[in-house]
Amino acid sequence: MPVLRESQRSLFSRTAFLVFRSRLIHSLGLSHHLIALNFMITSFGKKSAQSSPKVKVTDTDFDGIEVRVFEGSPKADEPLRRSVIFIHGGGWALASAKISYYDDLCTTMAEELNAVIVSVEYRLVPQVYYPEPIHDIIRATKYFLQPEILDKYKVDPRRVGISGDSAGGNLAAVLGQQFTYVASLKNKLKLQALIYPFLQGLDFNTPSYQQNVNTPILPRHVMVKYWLDYLNGSYDFVEAMIVNNHTSLDVEGAAALRARLDWTSLLPSSIKKNYKPVMQTVGDARIVREIPQLLDVTASPLLAEQEVLQALPKTYILTCELDVLRDDGILYAKRLESAGVNVTLDHFEDGFHGCIIFTSWPTNFSVGIRTRNSYIKWLDQNL
Repeated sequence: MPVLRESQRSLFSRTAFLVFRSRLIHSLGLSHHLIALNFMITSFGKKSAQSSPKVKVTDTDFDGIEVRVFEGSPKADEPLRRSVIFIHGGGWALASAKISYYDDLCTTMAEELNAVIVSVEYRLVPQVYYPEPIHDIIRATKYFLQPEILDKYKVDPRRVGISGDSAGGNLAAVLGQQFTYVASLKNKLKLQALIYPFLQGLDFNTPSYQQNVNTPILPRHVMVKYWLDYLNGSYDFVEAMIVNNHTSLDVEGAAALRARLDWTSLLPSSIKKNYKPVMQTVGDARIVREIPQLLDVTASPLLAEQEVLQALPKTYILTCELDVLRDDGILYAKRLESAGVNVTLDHFEDGFHGCIIFTSWPTNFSVGIRTRNSYIKWLDQNL
């Protein structure tokens, strides 16, 4: 397993300090800890919409949803441009399309792809909860896909993709699946590109969850809390969910869904290593009764039926070894492949959760630059 470099430890230490400060503010009754944490993140990192000679950047709204649009220059021989609808990560609760990390990523994408990048500023927890972020993404995307809007931005309607990282990867995957149910939208997206996405709340003991249980930036207990925050559940359930008590054999419906997430057969031996499944005979059925969304495909798209997966477009999935979510991505790639979807699984042995946005000083990591370049290269070749 890769060893963390000193610069990575420094980044993770700063992150932990911000989390500590936000929880202190919460404990004093001054603000919700997620609001406090996001205030600290965005206060020091937000950028105004700044254009350059190669990329025009504007803030606007699509049907009431805030977006930041990055317009790269069209190629001389292609008057219509490609486009990516991008959804930022942050556990459905943190970050912004307007912070420097995502602004820089989308600017680079627009410039190198000669494309229009639409970065969606969806509403965050705790101002809203599931499924409102999904509604925001779908609303903004449907607006953008209108012929008159594509024409306004000089976008080729045959070359539009959806993408996102982390929680944004979850929302991108959900959007892709939801579009398969609507005949007028079914073939509107040429591809989907998912970067270390959240894809399931059924099993918090896949090999990558066990291997990276305490790995920063996203240790397992934090990931479970993000799920509870998003679904407006109680932190009282954290310890039970960590040992899969929420999907024990006595929980109605969970057993059938486990067949779609059977990592003992879907994952290669090099990934499974010697890890064993954690499956309780008797658990806490109250959790799924109170938070049924945990097992809904609009929260856990990895659990979708085969017929839905078959209708999805060409897919790119980036995974990192130092990430509890590694196996979510690999399992989705395996399920999509079995459904006949053209899938590229791009795995980085030295990658960690969030690395693709860490490409500028003082958080410029080699793996951040390599993941970003690999992702953009795939988009360039396939969009």
